[in-house]
Amino acid sequence: MALEITDATFDEVVLKSDKPVMVDFWAAWCGPCRMVAPIIEELSSEYDGKAVVGKVDVDANQEFAAKYGVRNIPTVLVFQNGEVVGRQVGVAPKDTYSEALDSLL
Repeated sequence: MALEITDATFDEVVLKSDKPVMVDFWAAWCGPCRMVAPIIEELSSEYDGKAVVGKVDVDANQEFAAKYGVRNIPTVLVFQNGEVVGRQVGVAPKDTYSEALDSLL
């Protein structure tokens, strides 16, 4: 299960992680977000122990969505050492997300 990340936990979970982190910015009302959700869940299991895979509900947690310029959802950001190293806006095939993580491992 993908980790639920909030504004309160973002700094600790994402920015201070010693592993690559993939963050899905989404909302419950967003149709394309529902298409990405199962992919994010699969990646969470597949990369368990190697990378952190989590989700930020932008309706409830707007601080970091605003900070990283998330204007459209779903937006998936990939972080390494607290820096954004990848960005995917909209729905993409699972391979796109896997390759983003694999390139950092």
